[in-house]
Amino acid sequence: MSRSTVVATGRPLPQPTPATSEFWASGADGVLRVAQCGTCGKRMHPTTVLCPECRGRDISLQAVSGRAVVVGVTINVQQWLPDLPPPYVIAIVALEEDSSVRLTTNIVGCEPTDVSVGTGVRVVFEQMSDEIWLPLFEPDPNADGEPGPLPEPENYRARLRPPVTSGKFEDRVVISGVGQSRIGRRLMVDPLTLTVDACLQAIADAGLSVDDIDGLSTYPGAAVGGISEGGIMPVEQSLRIRPTWVNGGGDLPGQNGSIVAAMLAVASGLCRHVLCYRTVWESTHSELVRSGQWEAGIGRAAGMFEFRHPFGAISAANWIACQASHYFHRYGDAKETLGAIAVNARTSAGSNPEAVYRDPITMADYLGARTVSTPFGLYDCDVPVDGAVAVIVSAAETAPDLPHAPVFVEAVGTQILENLSWDQGTLTHLPQSLGPSAHLWSRTDLRPEDVDVALLYDGFTFNALSWLEALGFCEFGGARDFVDGGRGIAIDGRLPLNPHGGQLSAGRTHGYGFFREAVLQLRRQAPGLQVADPEVAVVTAGGGVPSGAVLLRTG
Repeated sequence: MSRSTVVATGRPLPQPTPATSEFWASGADGVLRVAQCGTCGKRMHPTTVLCPECRGRDISLQAVSGRAVVVGVTINVQQWLPDLPPPYVIAIVALEEDSSVRLTTNIVGCEPTDVSVGTGVRVVFEQMSDEIWLPLFEPDPNADGEPGPLPEPENYRARLRPPVTSGKFEDRVVISGVGQSRIGRRLMVDPLTLTVDACLQAIADAGLSVDDIDGLSTYPGAAVGGISEGGIMPVEQSLRIRPTWVNGGGDLPGQNGSIVAAMLAVASGLCRHVLCYRTVWESTHSELVRSGQWEAGIGRAAGMFEFRHPFGAISAANWIACQASHYFHRYGDAKETLGAIAVNARTSAGSNPEAVYRDPITMADYLGARTVSTPFGLYDCDVPVDGAVAVIVSAAETAPDLPHAPVFVEAVGTQILENLSWDQGTLTHLPQSLGPSAHLWSRTDLRPEDVDVALLYDGFTFNALSWLEALGFCEFGGARDFVDGGRGIAIDGRLPLNPHGGQLSAGRTHGYGFFREAVLQLRRQAPGLQVADPEVAVVTAGGGVPSGAVLLRTG
């Protein structure tokens, strides 16, 4: 069999590691095997070096029945890979022996529409090379036809840690400035230009000079693929700040975690003014790839993609759609609720001169749009753009000297309470929206009813729905009534949601755009729709794992 990166099926080959190679090869005899602790019997997937229950190291692959229940499912309709034509079914299946052990896979051997949450399935293997046997699943002919049992949500709140001290680091910082570059589709400019534009604007907005800045913080650091200007190095080489402290990386509580890190640096006394920035140029990058000016070869699926890309689960649209399907099954069809979120975003964007898409859409437009990955259609997905946003975090004692009214930080939500995984943890909502939300409210006496405006990450409409429920603005399953066809989240509704248009219509500035909008709303300087006299704003970021939340206030 060929050992090329992509085999005849069109699937990318997984890149086995010393920990996972045995799993990929173990299906040669048609038997599914998963890791199991020899000390306490706990099963797990993927294989880890420590048992999550007893911390034992006696872990080996053990055979299981190969029978499972579908707990999340999506029909992918988008062509992500040139040689893997849609439609095909992507699913999360929970093993019969232990519903907390799940595999992301494909359901084969049936019509895509025949698969739903609760469908009983059994494993079949597809040989991809001498060392790789891909575990797929097909409907189990021995199942009784009734929906199988589903795992119940975990009591994640039981893991909440109380504050370590009575004093809060949040009280020692203020948000002193914000800036934004041009935002647009296919601007075809160097991303560092956008970064510098946003940074200089934020510095000026705070009434500072470049020489006043003594820290730099960014997300995700040096990364490729149109999602970074290159991190700390190129920005420092351009601005020559000579910072006391720097931070750049992706393993943070969401994209705005880089702003939280800056707060910690300032609150500790290490820095006085930290410049935070986030740059994307996905729109230009995609155009360069399409035109052949940028070579983006398909390599083996490694890291977090090892257990997703071989099944054609290329996009977060596929991964999060599985949680959306579980939500629909458990709480009822919420398609029109998602539609109301999308229509509201476009309506708000119509008043924002900075928004990428401003033409109104109707519910009929939303429902009639092409499908991407069920239940998501075109208008459920945010818009890739080019642009940069910058934020200045300053010491609280500088507040009287600021040219604008300072924005204070009331609380942050950063604790990981859920399994840090796209498929092994939360199924009812966007993974990692529940834990940070609970942590946020543990660090403040304010409550959800005190919030005047919500800037909630809407990489997909279901993300925003998840944050609404996770933050306690309504009960689980209650978003339909809370959103109320869009009336509840409109600019004059009970909780104005993303009045700038969100990433769904204003453009995917990857978290930072929400933070900037929250600051401008609280300063009564919104570029578009302005909430009447807001005093408290909540901001979330991180369209999945990990994520974070921040509560801001005027005084």
